[in-house]
This record gives sequence, structure tokens and C-alpha cells, in this order.
Amino acid sequence: MALPLLQTKLYTPPLRPKLVQRAHLLARLHGGTRQRLTLVSAPAGFGKTTLVSAWASQAEHPVAWLSLADDDNDPFHYFTYLIAALQTCHPGLGETVLTLIAEPQPPPLNVLLTLLLNELSAHQTPLTLVLDDYHLITAQPLHEAMTFFINHLPPHLHLVIATRLDPPLPLARWRVRNQLTEIRAAELRFLPAEATNFLNDVMGLRLTAAQIATLETRTEGWIAGLQLAALALQGTLALQGAPSLPGRDDVASFLQAFSGSHRHVLSYLVEEVLNRCPADMLDFLLQTAILDRFSAPLCATVTGRSDSQQLLEQIEQANLFLTPLDNARQWYRYHPLFTDVLRQQLPQRFSAAAVADLHRRASIWYKEAELLDEAIQHALAAQA
Repeated sequence: MALPLLQTKLYTPPLRPKLVQRAHLLARLHGGTRQRLTLVSAPAGFGKTTLVSAWASQAEHPVAWLSLADDDNDPFHYFTYLIAALQTCHPGLGETVLTLIAEPQPPPLNVLLTLLLNELSAHQTPLTLVLDDYHLITAQPLHEAMTFFINHLPPHLHLVIATRLDPPLPLARWRVRNQLTEIRAAELRFLPAEATNFLNDVMGLRLTAAQIATLETRTEGWIAGLQLAALALQGTLALQGAPSLPGRDDVASFLQAFSGSHRHVLSYLVEEVLNRCPADMLDFLLQTAILDRFSAPLCATVTGRSDSQQLLEQIEQANLFLTPLDNARQWYRYHPLFTDVLRQQLPQRFSAAAVADLHRRASIWYKEAELLDEAIQHALAAQA
């Protein structure tokens, strides 16, 4: 029986009425079509889908779109929807593959992909396929199949993957071979002019340059953070009956109080990030959040774990708001708002005695490293 398709998964998301124009990133996406794969990888709330859909709306050639979901980890689901997305540009494409994959004993995925790639090769029209929310795909056989698919893409077909975490694909190999374009959180952050455009023109706040700079510093250009701050400021002014043009004192009070503990920021990060973390990784995030900056040896001392280096690498790969502080990737820190959220959640998962012990261990490590300011700071936090 044919799988009923949810057609909205195949629609390019509509653009918002007001949108910050990001010409430099649109140019990067346009230039990336000369390579096999464009990877747009960043944490939640960095505007990945908005950027790619804005580019798709003005692309010079057809764009097929597929928004992935958890149940697409089944190969039948995955390739049925992938072919359906391609059929929006090439009707009738892949019907043989769809028939074979529905068989009780379908051929190996590479055989099915070979048939599909041969059909795609017969179409000479340039085409881009966008796979949005690829981080929801966790089945290793599908990653292996996509590696085969990307390795053998016909020259006129380009793939865009938007994801919250780096997929387990041979990115390093494609990077060396100049077959990969990457757009990451560092490029997706709003620049000062973009933050001004968003807060004043899109959100209608009319903030001063100094106020915008404060918000940009607090959020570090994180788009969702700026949006949550703007919504919260609008709500605060509405509750106070303030005029549409906020006064200096209104904004100053808000900026002073705005942090990861604000209910909008807290709800977003808990729902979109922390609730999706494996329990083991979540414990590590919470325990290391007591540190303003950290290295693998420091994390090992604080958490008592021997796999701190591996966990830091996994957290960085998962785009969990982790910022390297040096090129050797020995020292890191979390995004300030993310740190605030983790520190607020820490007492809900660990007892006061356990939290004090984390600070005590950190104090000992800093003392032995002769970093006395930090050692005293954590000793006081531990009430030692």
C-alpha cells in the first residue's frame, strides 16, 4: 500500500513579511551550488531554515525541499519522501525505486540509489535538493546511504543539508576535495547592522545604538536570543502601559534583568535543547556550567569522568552553544545565555551538597594550576 504523504513536508517554508536581508550569506549559498554539498550547521535558533528558504525563493534553478522528522529514520519513509521531494521538480522520477523499496525484501540501499542516480543523471536541468532538520536522522544505514548518494551526485544536482549538529558523513574528505561549502554559527550570527535592522525595523522597538550593542553582546548575535529579548521587551512595555517608543529607564531595567533565566529564553532552551540531550550529556553540561571557561582536564576533575575530552568533542559536534577559546581547542566556554539556563537547572538535578562538591573540586584544580582568583571564587561558592 502506498505511503500517504504529508505534503507540507515538501513545501519550502514561506518567508516572513519582514525579513533581515543577508546578502553575504545568500551569495555563499549561491556560490555553493558549484560544489556537491552545502552544510548549514548551527544550534537551535540561528536562522538556518529562514536563510535557506530565503535563498530558495530567489534561486535561479528549481529547488526541491524536504523537512525531515523522527519517523524518517525508517528507510521506506526516508526514500519515499526524498523521491517525492525530487518529483516536485521532476514528475515521475524514481517510480521504479518506490516500487522496489516497498517489496517485502527490497534490494540493498546502494542498488536503489544507483537506479535513482541514473535517472537523475538523465535530467540535465540544474536542481538543488534541501534536506532540513537532518539532525533528526540517527539511523546509521541512512547516513551510509547518503554518503554513497553524495559521492555519486550528477554534476547538475546540488544538496543542501540544514542541521543542528554535524552529520556523521565524511565532511573532512569532501572539505579537502573542495566539494563542501559550510555555513556555521559564526557566520549566521547577526552582525551589528543586522541586529539593528531586526530590532528596530522588524520588531519596531527603535532602540538606541548603545542599547542594541548591549543586547547584541548579551546574545552574541544569537538570532533567537535577540527575538526572545525583543518579544520580552515588547511584553514588558505593554504590561507597564509604556508608549510604543520605549523610554531609557524602561530599556535599561530590562537589559539589566535579561538573562538565560528569563522565562522566554529558559523555555526555549529547555524545550529545544536540553530536553533533547541524552541524560549522560545533560549531566555533564550541568556540572561543567559552574565554570566560566574549561578544559578537558578541568572537566575531568570537576565531574570525576574519564571521558571529558570525548564529551567536549561530542558537544561541539552537536552545536550545543560551545565556543572554543583557542585554535588548539583546549579551552572552551558556553554561550552566556546557555550558561545561565544550565546554572538555573543545576539545582533541580543535583543536591546542594553535590553542587558544592563540584565547586570544591574546581577550586582544588585551579589552586594546583596556580590560578588563585578562580580557586578562591569556587572555594567561596563551595562555602569551603
